[in-house]
Amino acid sequence: MAALAPSVAAVRVAVRAALTGVRRPGPVLVACSGGADSLALAAATAFVAPRLGLAAGLVTVDHGLQPGSADRAGDVARWAADQAFSPVEVATVTVRGRPGGPEAAAREARYQALVDSARRHDASAVLLGHTRDDQAETVLLALARGAGPHGLAGMPARRELDGVTLLRPLLDVEREQTREACAVLGLRPWEDPHNTDPGYARARVRSDLLPALVATLGPGVVANLARTARMIAEDTEVLDDLAATALRAARVGPGADPSVGPVVDSSVGRDDGAGAGLAVAVLAGLSPAVRSRVLHRWARQLGAPPAALSARHVTALDALVTDWHGQGSVHLPGAITVARRGDTLGRG
Repeated sequence: MAALAPSVAAVRVAVRAALTGVRRPGPVLVACSGGADSLALAAATAFVAPRLGLAAGLVTVDHGLQPGSADRAGDVARWAADQAFSPVEVATVTVRGRPGGPEAAAREARYQALVDSARRHDASAVLLGHTRDDQAETVLLALARGAGPHGLAGMPARRELDGVTLLRPLLDVEREQTREACAVLGLRPWEDPHNTDPGYARARVRSDLLPALVATLGPGVVANLARTARMIAEDTEVLDDLAATALRAARVGPGADPSVGPVVDSSVGRDDGAGAGLAVAVLAGLSPAVRSRVLHRWARQLGAPPAALSARHVTALDALVTDWHGQGSVHLPGAITVARRGDTLGRG
């Protein structure tokens, strides 16, 4: 019996580790573009999932941004059906007209399609093919934006999005390993031209910046960036938990029920205590790292759009606590104003 190729084994081991904790009865859905990463992920899932007693389905998203995209999606769907995936779905989305740049708009459309598909099929999880290289690129892009710890934490291995579990099994697998796995298995990946289009920031990081770093600092830089993201994510999770507790403690007025819990997913804008004000004395007693997270979370719960809420908004809110000299209201995105009245922060 021929030995299993190391690249195929690495992908399968990663998928098995991710799926071992899945307990819901619904299928796991692989998000597959037809590229090497997601194709290797799909092949590994087709092998591993049945051996864990799980059904495996596949969703491919047609963004409609390139000639022949519908044909490409159809090819992926036919391959998936041949591999006994069930369900198999082509999700066609409209990207143009969405807010933000083309990358952000496509990502938003894609994730919404994946969430909708997961709900239709009562999926236990959706598997995404991001690799260690993708994680390193994400960290570099976050550094370039001047992002805080949440940005530098990169992509989580597990995330809940609108009640749907997203899993990234390949964050410790190299991109080259997925290409090798495809070659060994006789799979022909699709090469997305956007991945080499210099008009996209991630493409420039992939083709220019990261190879330059590897050439200058050695091949370990990719793994080190990914490891840094993991460590920051662990620290950030602790600080976020402290902030959630502090936010409950700081609430005063309507909605300040101590039984109200924190928002489980930070992408959720509001919770039942969003109408409460915050006690300045409690906020002033917090460390700056925790207080900034409290104010950021509270602003989002008030309805400030996450994409528009920046560090300068949080800094202005913080000044109402730590540098109060009678200044006026702070204006947040979403036509929200916050003012200090005596010892309380509240809507302006």
